[in-house]
Amino acid sequence: MNMAQPGMAKPTMQRTDIAFEVNGAAVSVSVPPVRRLSQVLRDELRLTGTKVGCDAGDCGACTVLVDGNPVCACLMPAASASGASITTVEGLANGRLSALQASFLEHGAAQCGICTPGLLVAATALLERNPQPSEAETQDALGGVLCRCTGYRKIIAAVMDASRRGDGLDHRMPEVGHAVGASPIRLDGLPKVTGDEKFGGDSFPADALAVLVVRSPHYHARFSFGDLQAWADAHPGIAGVFTAADIPGKNCFGVIGPFADQPALAEGFVRFRGEAVALVAGEREAILELDLTDFPITWTELPHVLQPAEAKADGATLLHQHRPANLLTSGFVERGDPDAALVGAAVTVSGAIDTSFVEHAYIEPEAGFAYMDGDTLVVVACTQAPYMDRDDTAKVLGLSVDKVRIVPTATGGGFGSKLDVSLQPLIGLVAMKTGRPAALAYTRHESMISTTKRHPAEMQATIGADAEGRITGMVFSGDFNTGAYASWGPTVANRVPVHASGPYVTPNYRATGYAIHTNGPIAGAFRGFGVPQATIMQETLYDELASKLGMDSLDFRLKNCLRNGSETVTGQRLETGVGIGDCLEALRQHWSRALAEAEAFNATHTASKRGVGVASCWYGCGNTSLPNPSTIKVGISASGDVVLHQGAVDIGQGSNTVITQICADALGLPLDKFRLRSADTAITPDAGKTSASRQTFVTGKAAEKAGRALRDKILRFANVSGHATIALDGASISIQEGDAARRVDLATLKVDADGLVFVAEETYDPPTLPLDAKGQGKPYAVYGYGAQIAELEVDLTLGTVKLVKITAAHDVGKAINPVLVEGQIEGGIAQGIGMALMEEYIPGRTENLHDYLIPTIGDVPPIEHILVEVPDPEGPFGAKGLGEHVLIPTAPAILNAIRHATGVLVTKVPATPSRILAAIREKEARP
Repeated sequence: MNMAQPGMAKPTMQRTDIAFEVNGAAVSVSVPPVRRLSQVLRDELRLTGTKVGCDAGDCGACTVLVDGNPVCACLMPAASASGASITTVEGLANGRLSALQASFLEHGAAQCGICTPGLLVAATALLERNPQPSEAETQDALGGVLCRCTGYRKIIAAVMDASRRGDGLDHRMPEVGHAVGASPIRLDGLPKVTGDEKFGGDSFPADALAVLVVRSPHYHARFSFGDLQAWADAHPGIAGVFTAADIPGKNCFGVIGPFADQPALAEGFVRFRGEAVALVAGEREAILELDLTDFPITWTELPHVLQPAEAKADGATLLHQHRPANLLTSGFVERGDPDAALVGAAVTVSGAIDTSFVEHAYIEPEAGFAYMDGDTLVVVACTQAPYMDRDDTAKVLGLSVDKVRIVPTATGGGFGSKLDVSLQPLIGLVAMKTGRPAALAYTRHESMISTTKRHPAEMQATIGADAEGRITGMVFSGDFNTGAYASWGPTVANRVPVHASGPYVTPNYRATGYAIHTNGPIAGAFRGFGVPQATIMQETLYDELASKLGMDSLDFRLKNCLRNGSETVTGQRLETGVGIGDCLEALRQHWSRALAEAEAFNATHTASKRGVGVASCWYGCGNTSLPNPSTIKVGISASGDVVLHQGAVDIGQGSNTVITQICADALGLPLDKFRLRSADTAITPDAGKTSASRQTFVTGKAAEKAGRALRDKILRFANVSGHATIALDGASISIQEGDAARRVDLATLKVDADGLVFVAEETYDPPTLPLDAKGQGKPYAVYGYGAQIAELEVDLTLGTVKLVKITAAHDVGKAINPVLVEGQIEGGIAQGIGMALMEEYIPGRTENLHDYLIPTIGDVPPIEHILVEVPDPEGPFGAKGLGEHVLIPTAPAILNAIRHATGVLVTKVPATPSRILAAIREKEARP
């Protein structure tokens, strides 16, 4: 129901004049005295460099200096700041970057950038009292600020190095033709360290209506509304209440069309805790003070199921009537005769592993605003997939896609969850119904209860080998808890069977992945699409097999790994570019050293034991046997700039920089001539979603093609051969071929609608083939490979794990930007550590960043990265994807190391101290 009342009076609230100093300037605000300092800085003073990630002091993103001391601004009432001197990230630079800010850029310590202001402010306080801190002192000072992207190691290095350099930034660009392989600072890096970067919640229009979402407190329930009009009338400042009845289009969205099943606002009943049922829009002050406990809604709880076994049981309530046995879908791969191979194997091992829901825990909760631009709805929000957002929002709101424009903001982490729409159709509905801009920023609790998680898995497998240690067969089965709606469940179910063999020759194989509906949280995409879970199953069994065969774990993997010319379990022949053997070989000396050190440690310690574990990974870049195109446009402006329409959303991984480096070398012009026009469905071609480790490979290939095409156009215009060199000199192009030279005055050429005089647009879609009924085919054009060693100590009394070191060898084909590659490796490993040891989302219990644990700066050990470059001819300059790969081997390597230290395998992940102790006690109790 539309109850827009734009003229309604705002409620009267007690305000107090509060004066203090911010970044050296005196300010005075009139606000309620208990208003959070973070809100005052952001909303009243527009200092949005201070970020809000939790409003509970858990993440530290809002850290500011109050009289020189670091404080969480979200915990400080405005009245407590009276008379104080406050420094925010905007006040750290005085005309030129501080040494610390420059060090962050040069070390690659800022990835998505949402936590960067808090880290910079906390580190500034440290350096003012201790200009040359140790690593331990740095970790202690920054321990209250969480980062989900970087893995912290480059942050530590940047802080420790800051005092050794002067102010300002040494921003040298690579020479022409040498951008690929160089490590210039991020092209979008400067605003990340100054506080100027605008994330989803940083640019709300002053006249925007604030939106609250009414959500279900139950896993499964019917509901009915009371008198919404009367309730709205009783609350001054409320502009409207909206329900499913107000949705003008098809109230259903989903990332995979045939499986789309999620309503934007539930109709009559809900299927999971946190599902949206209504929107309340009002003036900002009214919404800030609104208490929804009297909202007129009546709930009737219904039976619910949270585990796949319950959901599959006879008589279980069906979440979706057209999906028997609550089965969303399944994936299947079979090759050879695995049953016969296992019967005939010299040695077999079997096991079962369960994993948990894992929360993405990006530091930026979902945020954005929407407004009407004529008859076009514009949504400005954080996202990983602007074109997918556009299509789903248009469908829900009954608009044609050309009447919806998605403008991505900077995105403060995503890792897969921001592929699904969240608030986009909700704020769009309010903007359409009221004619006012509508803004919404999820609270941390709201983000955690309503958005997608990593699929929990219940897996079983058996693997067999011959007497010489060669794998003969494998059978794998896994139930993946996909929650109430489909999201990316079909992708997980299909990708897992392709990858569950690991990067090893497995001639006889059968694997099935099932996506099962429950009333739990929606499980979607999370850095690996189910492959990290399956790899835990396979790699822990590999260690057991090696032990039974009396073989060294590393040697066993080398004996069985894929090589050039090998065939995968889908029958795909890998002619070139297979780098897993190179990765494992690169670890050999580290493996020998680590085993020797562990043996020496264990000989002299009884209360704790050291263990060493190894694990491998492979990962197909892009969609599984589906079209996966990216399009890039690049041109030369009349003023002599290279304008790159770069629609691949950079969520911290560095695509803005990497794709530009690729295009620069393909075009043959310097990197500093490029100007980015970032993702916007109105101005940039569709570069596809940022997921599945596809942007460097797929969009990078499109950028390479576009750069070469633009170069060819320029040379053809000048009537010279492809061997000529080109250069930009102001508003002209110089073309040199041998001793002959030509100059093209750009101002004399015809300009198109984008101000370009030369332009090229190219699309790349990786060559794949469909999988047949047995999963045989060519699911991916390019695979990436990696292997990691984990060294750790286990306290046998407490069950606690201390990580000593992780060594990671990853085949990236070609490291386009080595510093960014290292950052991806470290960040992925940090998430793998969390998955292995601490992260377990439990609905109703771990719905904040206090109870849900992610690695802090003290939890990530030293990481040694070994960049292996086995080029794949399909990738741009030989490059392969990396983002997903780096997380996959970490957890199984850690579990294998725990078993090496204790003699027990923890079969429920994460391996918490209580689970480790229980496994040790169970082993001790055996006769």
